[in-house]
Amino acid sequence: MARMTIDELLARARAGLERLEPEGALEAQRHGALLVDVRSDGERARHGVIPGSLHVPRTVLEWRLDPGSPHRNPDACDLRRHVVVVCADGYSSSLAAATLQELGYRRATDLVGGFNAWKSRGLPVAPAPVADDGPSGMGAVLAVT
Repeated sequence: MARMTIDELLARARAGLERLEPEGALEAQRHGALLVDVRSDGERARHGVIPGSLHVPRTVLEWRLDPGSPHRNPDACDLRRHVVVVCADGYSSSLAAATLQELGYRRATDLVGGFNAWKSRGLPVAPAPVADDGPSGMGAVLAVT
């Protein structure tokens, strides 16, 4: 197998995504899309969160969203659902969304520019909730305000 650079890997991942600008992601969320925030707890605490999003750290994303995984989050593993992955700047979310497509999420995509683009456009942001002591990525979807 030939070596691929990160730029090539990212381009390949994005070629299969219908990426959403922040306003499009908000509209998708209003129509039932699940926004999955893969940022760290620290980043979420410092910068806030998108109301209505679900926090699933990138390190456990596939295990929480795979319907066949014994470690799945039952609130997040519907292969028919439109899933929009959110990271800080829209890079790791592209790779994550492509992986979710491989797991069967045909409508998985990501947010162009990530959370930082969302916030810079003046879209709703809330303080990060206090993390519970349960397993990472098993929380419920935040209420949309």
